[in-house]
Amino acid sequence: MNTNSKPFTKITTAFALALSIGGASQAIADQRTPILVSAAEQDALLGEMRSFLEAVQTITEALAENDMATVAETAKTMGMRAAKGVPAPLMKKLPMDFRKMGMVTHIAFDELAQSVEVADNPLEVVAELGDLMLNCTACHATYRFGIEDDS
Repeated sequence: MNTNSKPFTKITTAFALALSIGGASQAIADQRTPILVSAAEQDALLGEMRSFLEAVQTITEALAENDMATVAETAKTMGMRAAKGVPAPLMKKLPMDFRKMGMVTHIAFDELAQSVEVADNPLEVVAELGDLMLNCTACHATYRFGIEDDS
């Protein structure tokens, strides 16, 4: 067996093995707060969330390569300048706490970009990125989207 395998390969193999073994599962009711929107609005919101995730992935890779310029530029693209353009009718449907979480996330990306300029150690930026991600996980643990009834 090759002992130089990348950890990802080992994790993927373990995951595939776990899936092949099978097991019992039980449905658990989703206790998150539903936010009812149209299908198009849901697509737009999920697209923004995917953009956040893609930015975090790019930032993580850049940090691993000590490429602070890419970290800063990527963070800036997800800052407050990315928060503009949400239609007013959609904003009215979103709970205030959800909107606040979104704004805090955009602000946190701007702050991350600024931190890169003064950070002495890339691990400081990693810690700040971890704090930013707490906002994402809190939102996903609290809310879910549902398609509103057209009738």
